[in-house]
Amino acid sequence: MKFSTQNPDKYLHLVSLGCTKNLIDSEIMLGKLQAYKMTDDPTVADVLIVNTCGFIDSAKEESINTLLDLHDLRKKESVLVMAGCLSQRYKDDLQEELIEVDIFTGVGDYDKIDQLVNEKRSAFTDEVFLSSDSHDRIITGSSYHAYVKLSEGCNQKCSFCAIPSFKGKLHSRTLESLLKEVKNLIKNGYKDFSFVSQDSSSFLRDIGIKDGLEQLIREVDKIEGVSTCRILYLYPSTTELSLIKTIENSTTFMNYFDMPLQHISSSLLKTMKRGKGVEKLRELMLAMRNTPNSFVRTTFIVGHPGETQEDFEELCEYLEEFGFDRSNVFSYSDEEGTKAYDSTEKVEQELIDERADILGDIISRKTQESLEAEVGQEYEVYVDGESDEHEYLLSARKILWAPDIDGEIYINDNETEEQIKFGQKYRVKITELSGDKLLATILK
Repeated sequence: MKFSTQNPDKYLHLVSLGCTKNLIDSEIMLGKLQAYKMTDDPTVADVLIVNTCGFIDSAKEESINTLLDLHDLRKKESVLVMAGCLSQRYKDDLQEELIEVDIFTGVGDYDKIDQLVNEKRSAFTDEVFLSSDSHDRIITGSSYHAYVKLSEGCNQKCSFCAIPSFKGKLHSRTLESLLKEVKNLIKNGYKDFSFVSQDSSSFLRDIGIKDGLEQLIREVDKIEGVSTCRILYLYPSTTELSLIKTIENSTTFMNYFDMPLQHISSSLLKTMKRGKGVEKLRELMLAMRNTPNSFVRTTFIVGHPGETQEDFEELCEYLEEFGFDRSNVFSYSDEEGTKAYDSTEKVEQELIDERADILGDIISRKTQESLEAEVGQEYEVYVDGESDEHEYLLSARKILWAPDIDGEIYINDNETEEQIKFGQKYRVKITELSGDKLLATILK
């Protein structure tokens, strides 16, 4: 990352927790604080910021522990800032209890963080901040890939989710703003994009447009300089077969389908308030799976109130038979303010943990099978740089995959006579699977 040196004696340490949507907001804050030099060493930082996650208990604990750890390490007279979802969700209690923190701010003031730091002032704007093409961002972690936020908030009423209580209703960016941001990012060397939001398939539905995501795909296809794209977080009740077909027909969007199902039991999905019936859900999933060269990712929740042994066994069976490329399991987390929180049909924690372990084992085995199927295949990858494993191994990612979550490929041989350039696409052949890492050779 490159920062200006307007104030070369001042250092910033920022920790972004939680999802990629949080990461985008963190990058907005970095853009507003370019007068500071970035440092990985919290002991020398003049300003320390934690962009917190308040989704489930484990995320809350991580956020609080990170803040307390930084407080123990920081130097005298430094400023410790708590920002983001957890801060917003429990703003009154946290300001009273966390005396270690100097500045509190939530999800509405990312673009004012420089003012808050300069004035050493807390602020909680009622409206959620939504990034736009006019905001400078310091993209982190890649020289060629960037996340782009479609919207904020969510209109869904999932029984287990507290996000709408502190993020509010769906608020989509304009199509024009998104296209302008993509074009600006291209000018700065970016060519691979992941579009994200709480509910990406509802993009523009808040203003009465049902095919907003399809419109976006068609317009991005027209932009010169876009190499590859993918969409994260589709929602079952707002995803249509026409969207799947539009992705398949796109010249830039990968056949990448990320739809958190949460469960497959008809009765439990009704309890979870997850929209469409199971038959429609299965139809959507099969359409995704049957799309040529598709990659299908999902997440599940075990232990939701009312989940019976039969519900859980049905979920295990579905996971075994479908063949997801990647999936994750979350243990149900009791979140105040949600419908599930008040349920009288709670599952014992010991049983939740047991079910999470069982499903986790199935997921690990199915992921390994997916990776084994890659051996001997040829396809395009992005080369990111040297691997953390060894200086003679390069780290790469299949262009179909999303960064960080879908896997890593080690390049250990090069049949070309060229110097490999980081951030560029190369055709490779997968030669073997070592543990959970694929090894590949760059082809002529």
